[in-house]
Amino acid sequence: MDLIRLLQGLASRARIAFYRVSGMQIHGHVSLRAIEVPQRAQCITLENGAALDRGVVLLATSDTARIVIGSQVYINRHTMIDADALVEIGNQTMIGPFCYITDHDHSIRAGKPPGEGPLVSAPTRLGARCWIGAHVTILKGVSIGDDTTVGAGSVVTKSLPAGVVAAGNPARILKTLTDAES
Repeated sequence: MDLIRLLQGLASRARIAFYRVSGMQIHGHVSLRAIEVPQRAQCITLENGAALDRGVVLLATSDTARIVIGSQVYINRHTMIDADALVEIGNQTMIGPFCYITDHDHSIRAGKPPGEGPLVSAPTRLGARCWIGAHVTILKGVSIGDDTTVGAGSVVTKSLPAGVVAAGNPARILKTLTDAES
């Protein structure tokens, strides 16, 4: 068991070294399992204590895209962050497995394939201490306030304030947290 942990730690350090050489901004100690960064590692910033599990994909679709992952953020398996402008995740946020977070979509025009038009982008931000359940989709231009929880399977199409619990498709606020609950 200790040998397995040692080997996993060495593999994580090798990945960190590779991504630093590729231009990724890594501040402090981070943990990277077998993640995927198909291109533009220089567009990604990871703060101290960030931990990304197996199968996480960080995709910057343009040279001006930014993905900023705050300190002590945990991103669970097979989550994809897809940025053309800015996707920012606040400190101490937890993101469940199989989530999709984006800041853009394709423009659509009658008689034209969606891939022919320009991308339509708007920054997407998740506040500090958020909890994003499994299989959540967060779309372009959404801001999620600090201390907000989004229930599993939700589709977030509009911004959510701080300190609420939201769920559904589209996500809607179910309750506001009190200091005793948060």
